Amino acid sequence: MQKVKLPKQVDPVKSATKRSDYRGIVATSEMPRLLEVVVDIADQIDVEIKFSKDEQGLTYFQGHMACLASLRCERCNQAYEHQIDVSFCFSPVQSSEPEESDELPEVYEPVEVDDHGEINLFQVLEDELILSLPIVALHAEEDCGQKRDKMSFGKIEPADERPNPFAVLKELKRD
Repeated sequence: MQKVKLPKQVDPVKSATKRSDYRGIVATSEMPRLLEVVVDIADQIDVEIKFSKDEQGLTYFQGHMACLASLRCERCNQAYEHQIDVSFCFSPVQSSEPEESDELPEVYEPVEVDDHGEINLFQVLEDELILSLPIVALHAEEDCGQKRDKMSFGKIEPADERPNPFAVLKELKRD
């Protein structure tokens, strides 16, 4: 199957009514925030999205993304390969109705639609990719150039021995 570019703006309700399925790619050049937090990433991200309605009549879309990225190890400051593999499940909500997102089943994450009932699909996917990255990027310890035994964090200098400012009060107490 040929991979196609996904649409940037999507109406999830209309897509769910049509039971749309998208299998395609998203160019990482469309995701500037993601590019800022990785050293390097593939030019394209493979994405599969399925729009549908559940038994309660709630619109939702679920999918999967995968790509290879290079992250900077916080321990040795060298780049290493990290496989990003993300599954997601969203349900659209109106931003003016906060109660609606509270009533969603836990399986769905709320995603706000704009005034036209559309979502910026690239932004939602970019958010999911950023959230899937490790909080602290580290190699596996056996692969890291910086070994645990050789890590040093500096020496603590002894505190200056300054005279106690309350020593004068101690002298007054003796009298």
